[in-house]
Amino acid sequence: MNISQKMGRRLFTSAALAVGLLASAGTVAAEKVKVAAIYTLPVEQQWISRIHKALNTASKSGSIDYTFSENVANTDYERVMREYAEQGHDLIVGEVFGLERAARKVAKDYSETAFLMGSSFGPVAPNFSVFDNWIHEPSYLTGMVAGSMTKSNMIGMVGGYAIPEVNRLMHAFMDGARAVNPDVKFLVNFIDSWYDPPKAKESA
Repeated sequence: MNISQKMGRRLFTSAALAVGLLASAGTVAAEKVKVAAIYTLPVEQQWISRIHKALNTASKSGSIDYTFSENVANTDYERVMREYAEQGHDLIVGEVFGLERAARKVAKDYSETAFLMGSSFGPVAPNFSVFDNWIHEPSYLTGMVAGSMTKSNMIGMVGGYAIPEVNRLMHAFMDGARAVNPDVKFLVNFIDSWYDPPKAKESA
């Protein structure tokens, strides 16, 4: 299983579990759980697509009513969160790595709405839950494979943004490579985007 697959399964499980908990507790049997998702990327992006797939599956099964917004800029994210909360959605799903304080303020203002957000920090009772991509261990193992296979002792790495979550994975990868090849060196570049295939290809 590669890193993206492992991360995808964790996100799929988080979204499905949140929907299941809401569907089984506190909602009227005749009513579907209203779920909204806010994505800063297109739903085709691998990280986002796993959550989107899980919620679409729940929607097709009749468990929830699902709506979403994609390509939402961080500067507009708080407004979209508030709009969905005002519309009476039971659960709002997304990722708030770039606006942690603002997202928690929204959750505090709408205590009757549940929030499940990708986040660098912890949950806040009673309604703000978080998930993260804790995949540094497989990143370490992937680094071991790369370190043992390189013929030039030079490994290129391309990341989206230099945030703690990405840095954690990159450092784990580099530690794994160095564990089997102390002479290996790295070229690291960030493209300042989570989804820009042409720019990522050019950087690589």
